[in-house]
Amino acid sequence: MTAVDPAIAAKEALTLDDYAVLARTGLDTAHWDFIEGGAGEERTLAANLRAFDRVRLRTRVLSGVAEADASTRILGRRWSAPVGVAPMAYHTLVHPEGELATVRAAGAAGLPVVVSSFAGRTFEELAAVATSPLWLQVYCFRDRDTTRRLIERAQDAGFEALVLTVDTPRLGRRLRDVRNGFRLPDGVVPANLPSHGVDYSSPADHGRTELDPALDWSVVAWLRSVSPLPVLLKGVMSPEDAARAVAAGVDGIVVSNHGGRQLDGGAGTLDVLPRIAAAVAGRCPVLVDGGIRRGTDVLAALALGADAVLLGRPVLHGLAVDGRQGVADVLGIVVDELADAMVLTGTPSTGAAGPSLLEPGDAAPPARPEPPAPAPGPSSDLRKEELHRSVGDPVLDTMNFLNEITGRFPEAVSFAPGRPYEGFFDTEDIFTHIRRYLDHQAERGLSPEAIRTSVYQYGPTAGLIRELIADSLRKDEGIDVAPESIVVTVGCQEAMLLALRALFASPRDVLLVASPCYVGITGAARLLDIPLTEVEERDGGISCADLEAAVQAELARGRRPRAFYVVPDHSNPSGNTLSLRARAELLELAARHDLIILEDSPYRLVSAGEQLPTLKSMDRERRVVHLGSYSKTVFPGARIGFVVADQRVEDASGATSLLADELAKIKSMVTVNTPPLSQAAVAGMLLASDGRISQLNSAPAAHYGDVLRVTLEQLARHFPEARRDDSQVSWNEPSGGFFLTVRVPFTVDNAALLRSAQEHGVIWTPMSYFYPDGGGEHAIRLSFSYLSPADIEEGVARLARFIEAETRRWRSEDAR
Repeated sequence: MTAVDPAIAAKEALTLDDYAVLARTGLDTAHWDFIEGGAGEERTLAANLRAFDRVRLRTRVLSGVAEADASTRILGRRWSAPVGVAPMAYHTLVHPEGELATVRAAGAAGLPVVVSSFAGRTFEELAAVATSPLWLQVYCFRDRDTTRRLIERAQDAGFEALVLTVDTPRLGRRLRDVRNGFRLPDGVVPANLPSHGVDYSSPADHGRTELDPALDWSVVAWLRSVSPLPVLLKGVMSPEDAARAVAAGVDGIVVSNHGGRQLDGGAGTLDVLPRIAAAVAGRCPVLVDGGIRRGTDVLAALALGADAVLLGRPVLHGLAVDGRQGVADVLGIVVDELADAMVLTGTPSTGAAGPSLLEPGDAAPPARPEPPAPAPGPSSDLRKEELHRSVGDPVLDTMNFLNEITGRFPEAVSFAPGRPYEGFFDTEDIFTHIRRYLDHQAERGLSPEAIRTSVYQYGPTAGLIRELIADSLRKDEGIDVAPESIVVTVGCQEAMLLALRALFASPRDVLLVASPCYVGITGAARLLDIPLTEVEERDGGISCADLEAAVQAELARGRRPRAFYVVPDHSNPSGNTLSLRARAELLELAARHDLIILEDSPYRLVSAGEQLPTLKSMDRERRVVHLGSYSKTVFPGARIGFVVADQRVEDASGATSLLADELAKIKSMVTVNTPPLSQAAVAGMLLASDGRISQLNSAPAAHYGDVLRVTLEQLARHFPEARRDDSQVSWNEPSGGFFLTVRVPFTVDNAALLRSAQEHGVIWTPMSYFYPDGGGEHAIRLSFSYLSPADIEEGVARLARFIEAETRRWRSEDAR
């Protein structure tokens, strides 16, 4: 470590300003001026620092906040704090390890790094040591092929987003560099850009000659055309540009003034942040870069509308002073100060930060958002800010990424899709099933004309085959309900939408869900603007004590826990099953707290062995709305689901109806009816089995039991019990269904998934996709239903090689 003044010799006493002093003493003048000058020089930094100094946080007492949760979720990834490392070129100028040290330190802290196009280490080197997200800062070169190749390299290395610097049409005069006659030392060159025929020794001269000064909004579409990665714009300093960026479809905005355009008397980033956040209105993440020197600065930025901040120069100061450890110390100071500030202001989580944390008058946000900037000239394009915010839900991004990976690596063994095995399907059976149903109609006395109408016309909204479904539920599931309490839906997803729309009438109503949770229900809730509260699932499924604590917490907040969604049998994604005792406790809890249970159990009748009773069959007080599907048991392509809603509904006059009647009214405005031909095919299969789907599915259930057994045997073969503690690899052992969970010691994310597909030829699903508010970073969901035993044997062998390689990588990083 550089020699220090005794007054600041103890690391525990250092501030970020102290690290700046230490770095200054250890670097020669030219190098210090280069990293400190920036494109906008002193005016930019001074404006940013002044803006933060003007903001005052309000201390709160008796808040009940003993520990604050500083984590956040950006673009579908959990960060341990709302702090990332800003893009800065040539880290090797201040320390030999350069960006390697920075990425290692940030990964250990659980924080992302935005890597400069002018990094001194290759993307592949950085990805090999990264344990948290890497984003690429993109400069658009005059030669677009250079930019394209840069992006492709970063994408192939596992980078997760592109951050386009948009405020460099003209680089500012770097007066310090001019005075020093600064040139990069020999050996300090960008490791990821062309190495022949390009002079990088003068960064300012290179920027003026090589960067495209004439960018316009079409560059966003161009980036979309060359990469599927999310695109953020860095350098936005006005609400008009922010609104235009959202309209152009960006995935995030970085409020920053480091591109050299800082005008005399220009605003600091914090000055413009509230108006930009109001213009964006939550449609994409807003990050802020520039002038952050304390943890209180981070909290002030969150209070004024930022989702996270990027920390720049202080990271280089820490790197110059003590390499990787110096960066770790700097990041630790900021995160610790942030946690302290959150407790002192009574802020339990980053999501709870808002303008009320600030003293009145301190850069308060405007009363209403800025109107979006009009597009030049006539256009038929839509503005994304005019669409519902659910279209930007991170779940959609993650699932799109999984689909993209699957398409890119068709030869990989995929444990991702939760589909039925196709070996039991026969195309000719479709015609047999439809004919059987038509014959059934004739046997009931319907005329040929009536039969023709039933399959050709729209048909009743509630469904044609409710009697057959009711008969099957009674025989197979012990659910004894009248046909009138059933609505036949277009898949179970429509059943979820109908139930949520009918049951949730007030903004105070909250949906409780298990975490991890099936993404279909969380996605439906977000489409309908229904607030979610998650209840963490334990190894044996949901604990009623945990659920009751969540209910009490919501009541204390003045909200009404309206319903709880649960997959009690072989759940998706974890594979867990609720015990009989837990089922009884759950029903008792629902009665005590006037809670509706949404039971979704599609895997029971495709699982071998005797199944526990459904919640609906145990329901004596009509607390359970049962959601059903024939996609796993009978015919996925028919898309037939149903909902059992036998609850009585009483209106103001005292008249009663069934909840199913109300759901049918909503359905009439959504899908009108469920396709009769699909209903006919499923009905024929019900008739063929006398309503006993369990018997019809005896062979598929045996198959799924076999492939589950093979999967567990192969995991045990590659991770024998004697080595399991050392490997830190474990898994659950479901009694049926399509899924199981594998726990690993390293971080499981999109970058790891890409490496798994690319280097080992095996695809799986990160469990983090199924956690509504973050979690599951060390777990993998395996779906074995779609694969043959031979595929599973090969796939688990590949998976084992991937896990062993990632574990070595993780341990090597941890040892450093």
